[in-house]
Amino acid sequence: MHIEDGILSPQAWGTWYVISAMFIVPGIKEIKRRVKENLYYKPFLAMMGVAVFVISCMHFPVPVTGSCSHPCGTPLAAIVVGPLATAVISAIGLFFQAIFLGHGGITTIGANDFSMGIAGGISGYFCWKVLRHFKSPIWLAAGVAGFVGDIVTYLVAALELAISLHGHIPIVKQWMIFFAGFGPTQIPLAIGEAVFTAVILQVMVSRRPDLMPDVLGRKYKEAR
Repeated sequence: MHIEDGILSPQAWGTWYVISAMFIVPGIKEIKRRVKENLYYKPFLAMMGVAVFVISCMHFPVPVTGSCSHPCGTPLAAIVVGPLATAVISAIGLFFQAIFLGHGGITTIGANDFSMGIAGGISGYFCWKVLRHFKSPIWLAAGVAGFVGDIVTYLVAALELAISLHGHIPIVKQWMIFFAGFGPTQIPLAIGEAVFTAVILQVMVSRRPDLMPDVLGRKYKEAR
C-alpha cells in the first residue's frame, strides 16, 4: 500500500490529495464534535492512531508493484473511532512513516490514505455494521471487517497504480496484474488482520463495554 514518491504522476497524486481531503476535512470536524460529547473518545483516538501507525509499519516489499504489503489496522480503527476520523489518523500516520521510516512518500500520502485510511476503513466499517445489524457475534463481524478492509485497501492501491501506469494495457487488466502481485503476501496478512481485529475488539468490548457505547450501538446506550 505504501506507494513511493516518483511512481504516480503529479496529476495523479494531486487528484488523490483532493479526493482524500474530501474525507479528512469532515473527519476533523467529527473528531472535534465527538471529543466534546464523549470524554473517552480522545484516548481511544490516540490509541487507534498509534495502533494504525505500528500495525501498518510491518511491511513486506512487493517488487512487482513498486510498493509493499502489510496489515492496515484501519478497519479496527473505523469501528472504534469512526471511518471519517480514521481517515485523519491514517493520514497522520502515513506522514510520520514517510518522514521517519521511509515507508511511502510525501507526494503519495493522498493516494495511500485513500486506499488504507478511507477505502479500507469504510469497507471494513460497512461490513461491521451490516453483520451487527443481523445479530452477528462481535468477533465474527470484526473479523470479516478486518479481512475485507485489508483486501479492499490493496484492490484500491492496485487500481491507483493501474490508472497511472497502465500504458497501452487496458486498465482492468493492469489492475489485476498489480493486485496479483500483492496477492501472495496480502491474502495471508488479511487473514491475520481478521484474527487480530476480532480478538482485540472482542477483548475491548468484554472488559470495558461501558467505555464503548458507540461501538455497541443504540440499544446498549438505551439499556444504560
